[in-house]
Amino acid sequence: MTLIDHASVGVPDIATARKFYDPVMKALGCDCLAALDGLAAYGTSVPQFVIILPFDKQAASAGNGTHICFAAASREAVDAFSKAALDNGGSDEGAPGPRPGYPKADVYAAFVRDPFGNKLEAIHNGFTA
Repeated sequence: MTLIDHASVGVPDIATARKFYDPVMKALGCDCLAALDGLAAYGTSVPQFVIILPFDKQAASAGNGTHICFAAASREAVDAFSKAALDNGGSDEGAPGPRPGYPKADVYAAFVRDPFGNKLEAIHNGFTA
């Protein structure tokens, strides 16, 4: 059983957000499985990550201290995630590399912000596939 069904981030415009998220999710082996006026959903066989217009019609905002971490199949996938993010309007929040402060010694991760301020991480470690 998967503990989390899906995670979502608010964005101001789906078409603009897809220009960033389509290549970033592709770098992790995921595709856009559903796209509507108010959302786009990514995954491999079921939607697990969603970009969405806020339901309350207020401005989308990024949470301070909040981030979403994606499992990466390899260190190379972490590198590809970071490159895709930076090549498509994201900003660097922690270059790909080892994270010795994490609970497992072999953790390799990268942190980025999407063009809307949401903080994202890709991680490869002994806990993920």
